[in-house]
Amino acid sequence: QVQLVESGGGLVRPGGSLTLSCTASGTIHSIGTMAWYRQAAGKQRELVASINGVETTKYADFVKGRFVISRDNAEKSVSLQMNGLQFEDTAVYVCNGEFATQRYGFPENYWGQGTQVTVSS
Repeated sequence: QVQLVESGGGLVRPGGSLTLSCTASGTIHSIGTMAWYRQAAGKQRELVASINGVETTKYADFVKGRFVISRDNAEKSVSLQMNGLQFEDTAVYVCNGEFATQRYGFPENYWGQGTQVTVSS
């Protein structure tokens, strides 16, 4: 089993910045794509950003130019630097990753519990 633990959420004023981190633990042989999703109250979960094994990144249009995703394979972690935060960015941010727990096993999808980000004046 793989556990994902997020940190770094909190309350921030509009225009402010936060950095979210997510660290994986457990029996991990290889790591595939890692991503951040978010879910605002009353809305569906949506993809924010992803980064694959060769560090190709993808961003949702609503965060392009403001957020930066990065990963550290040695630390089994993924981070999300969020700048220029807006009221609409308020949501629970959830870490996601693909992990193979055996040398020749297929990667499986794992989710963290989420961390709250609130943008308020």
